[in-house]
Amino acid sequence: MLVSAKTQDLLTRERTLLSDLQAFLELQGAPPEVVEHARVAARTLDEAFLLVVVGEFNAGKSSFVNALLGASVLPEGVTPTTDRIYVLVHGEKPGQMEPTRDPFVSRLTYPLPSLEGVALVDTPGTNAIIRQHQALTEGFLPRADLLLFLTSADRPFTESERQFLSLAARWGRSVIMVVNKADLLETPAQKEQVKEFVQAGARGVLGLTPPVVLISARQEQRGGDVGFAALRALLQARLSEGERMRLKFSSPLNTASELLNGEAQRSEAARTTLMEDQRFLQELEAQREHHRETMLGELDGQLNRVNRLLAEFEVRADKFIDDKLRFSNLRGLMNSRELEEQFRREAVADLPEAIDRQFGSMIDRFVESNMHFWEDVQAFLIRRQPSGEVARTRFSYDRASLLEGIAGSARDHLENTTEQELARRLSKDAEEAMMGAMGGLAGGLIGGVSIGAVIGATALDFTGGILAGLALGSLGLFVLPNKRLQAHRQLREKITQLREALERIVRREYEREQERADARLNDAVSPYTRFTQQEQTRLQDAAMRTADLQTRLNALKNEIQALA
Repeated sequence: MLVSAKTQDLLTRERTLLSDLQAFLELQGAPPEVVEHARVAARTLDEAFLLVVVGEFNAGKSSFVNALLGASVLPEGVTPTTDRIYVLVHGEKPGQMEPTRDPFVSRLTYPLPSLEGVALVDTPGTNAIIRQHQALTEGFLPRADLLLFLTSADRPFTESERQFLSLAARWGRSVIMVVNKADLLETPAQKEQVKEFVQAGARGVLGLTPPVVLISARQEQRGGDVGFAALRALLQARLSEGERMRLKFSSPLNTASELLNGEAQRSEAARTTLMEDQRFLQELEAQREHHRETMLGELDGQLNRVNRLLAEFEVRADKFIDDKLRFSNLRGLMNSRELEEQFRREAVADLPEAIDRQFGSMIDRFVESNMHFWEDVQAFLIRRQPSGEVARTRFSYDRASLLEGIAGSARDHLENTTEQELARRLSKDAEEAMMGAMGGLAGGLIGGVSIGAVIGATALDFTGGILAGLALGSLGLFVLPNKRLQAHRQLREKITQLREALERIVRREYEREQERADARLNDAVSPYTRFTQQEQTRLQDAAMRTADLQTRLNALKNEIQALA
C-alpha cells in the first residue's frame, strides 16, 4: 500500500511529527495518559487498519459483527456478552486466540478474506453496567481509524450514545452511523423518520453529516438484508486502498490535534495561575507593611500598660521617700540596709512580677500575630489551586511541592519564634541597656533572668543611690527636707530614663524580630518566585513550539486530504 515516493515522504514526516509531539509533551510534563496517547498514535501507523464497532450493549453489536462477517465468530446474548475488546484479523486457524500486551484485549483470527488488511474491533457497550467495560471502549477510541457507531431502531441515539459520540468528535474520528433492528420499523416513513433523527443528532455532535445506514442483523443472518448490502458497498468504498491509506494517515494526526489543543489549554491555565500567583506575591509586600503597622500600633498600647506599671511604682516610691525621710524616722535612716529592704517591700513590691506578666502578654501577642500572618499567607497559597486543566501535570506537582515548602518554612518559623527566645533577647537587651544607662546594676545579675527581675533590680539600684548617704551621721538636721526634695527629683529623672530605655529596647527588639520574620518569609517565598519566573519563560517557549507543531500538522493534514 505504501509504495510511492510521495507516500513514503508523508509517512516519514508524520512519524517525525508524532515523535516530536511525544517529546514535547514529555518535556512539558503532561499527564501520563496524554503522553501515552501520543506514543500510541505513532504506533498505530505500523498497525493494521482498525475498523472499530461501538455502541450500547443492547444495540446488538456482536450480532452485527457476526452478520457482517457472515460467520458466528462472537458470542451473542440479551445481556452484555462482550466484557473485553476483541480484535478480529484474517488468519488460517478459525477462532485462535492470541495474547496481547493488554489483558483486556483479545486477538482472534478467522479465515475471512474480507478482513485482509483490516482489523475489526468489537468493544464493550458504551453504557455497560461495569464501568471498566466502558473505560475499555473509551480508551480504545483514539486508536480507531474508522468507527461503525451502532444504535438501535427501538431506542435511537440515546443520551449515553450522544456523549460517546462527542468523544469521537473530540478525537476527530471518521464515523459511519449504523441503525440496527430496522426490521422493527413497519413503514418506510418510520425508517426515514429514524434516519433523519439519528442524522440530525450526529450532525449536532460531529459538526458534519455522517453516513447513516439502517440495517437488520437478524434478517441478514436469516437470508439477507437490503441495508446490509448498502453498508457493505459503503465499506468497500471507504476501505479501498487509497481511502484506507488516507484514513490511516489522518487518524494519528487527528489524535495529535487533540493532544496539542489539550496542551495549549493546560498552558493557558498554568499561565493564568502564574499571573494570579505573581499578583499575590506583589501584594504580599503591601500586606507585610500593613502587618508591621498593625504590630507597631499594638505595641504602643502594650507600652502604655508598662508605663502605667512604672507610674504606679513611682507613686509608691514617692510615698516611701515622704514617709521615710523624716525627723521622726531618724532611727530608720541610720540603717541603710534596712531602708533598702523596706523600699523593696513597699515601693518595688510586685513590680517585677507585674512587668513579667505584661511582657509575657506582649510577647504572646507578638508571636500570635506573626503566626496568624504566616497562616494567612500559607492558607491563601494553598487555596490557590490551579484549574483542573493542569491537574496531574508536572507544573501542578512542582507548584504544590513549593507551596508545601513555604508551609514548612512557616511552621519552622512559628516553632522557632517562641516566647522564651524573644523573652531572653528582651531581658538581655534590657540588662545591657540598664547597665549602660544607670551606671551598672547593684550586685550584678546572672544572665537569663526575666525582664521583670532586671527592672526590679534597676529600681533598687538607682533608688539605692538616691537613699545612699542619707544616714543621720552624714546629714545635718536642717538639710533633710532638701534631701527629700532632691530624692523626689532624682527618682523622676531615673524613672524617665528607665521608661525611655525600656521603650527603646522593646521597639528595637520588635523591629529586629520583624526583620527576622520578613527575612524568613522572603527565604520561604523566593523559591516560588523563581519558579513563577522560570515557568513564564517555559510557557513562552512552549507557545512557540506548539505553533510550530501545529503548522507542520496542518500542512500534513492538507496534503493527506488531497489524497482522497
